[in-house]
Amino acid sequence: MIEAVMLWNEPNNLSHWDFKLDPEWRKFSEMALLAAQAIRKVNPNLKIALGGISPIDPHFIELLAGNGLLDALDIVALHGFPLDWNHWSIHDWPRKIDEIRAITNKPIWVSEAGVSSFGAEEVQLFGLQKTAELLLPIVERVHWYSLFDLPAQWTATTRHREAEGSAYYRHYYMGLIREDGNPKLAHRYFPAGLGICQWFHYQDPRLECGVQWLKKLGVQYLRTGLSWADSYRPGAQEWFDRQMSATESFTTTLTLCFTPEHLGEQPHHTSPPRNLWDFAGFATWAVERYTAPPNRDQTRCLQQAQQLVGNY
Repeated sequence: MIEAVMLWNEPNNLSHWDFKLDPEWRKFSEMALLAAQAIRKVNPNLKIALGGISPIDPHFIELLAGNGLLDALDIVALHGFPLDWNHWSIHDWPRKIDEIRAITNKPIWVSEAGVSSFGAEEVQLFGLQKTAELLLPIVERVHWYSLFDLPAQWTATTRHREAEGSAYYRHYYMGLIREDGNPKLAHRYFPAGLGICQWFHYQDPRLECGVQWLKKLGVQYLRTGLSWADSYRPGAQEWFDRQMSATESFTTTLTLCFTPEHLGEQPHHTSPPRNLWDFAGFATWAVERYTAPPNRDQTRCLQQAQQLVGNY
């Protein structure tokens, strides 16, 4: 069951949105606003979340509010990794939540919170338990990042690999399950009520195994995503259908993001699209196909959704 759609991922992080092309996030705000309005027409009861921000920045939320975006959304989502990348203590989680609550009365979710096992699995275990202790009592949803380690031959979604040094390689150790399929120490202590964020890549061979592990861990709340960029690959609709069918037993937050290269101002997944309506078209298709009531027409093909949505 899809309980929420999330518009983009970490929009204040250069790895996910090129704010050099959009320094005041006006294009992002308009793009997300158009998508939210289109989603409301398809499924007015579906929750709409702002893509989890990283870093946690109250000024960025003020900026989006000034751009008129927050009024169209139901949830503000945050990401935090204090034991790996952020310059604050894990014990500061309640303070970071309060900083955002001082700006908006929207419900706050933590859609990614994680700790790598880069240094030691015992560090990850401490981080898992402390994160659950601090966050589960004060926010409605917490998604642990992540279920699986990133395979060593894959590239982490980042634009500053050279500048990150050893911090870059922490991306590869965020999972509860190693690349070889064996569980880490922390998996035995996964707390009730904690969700998981797991991105499944295009034609990801880990999908079925991932669903089995989520069930073994007793996970109810899942966050995953559909890549707008992947929607132009051969067989994309079949892959999306397979992914959504496999995960339908979970209460899912579905993230929509990543610009197709040929639609961007620059040929990169972080670029603002040249036509801001195009993202609304993809969002409309995804929500109509995977969340709309059964009596709605869900036969619109992906190719139609990729055209300009001019009637919203």
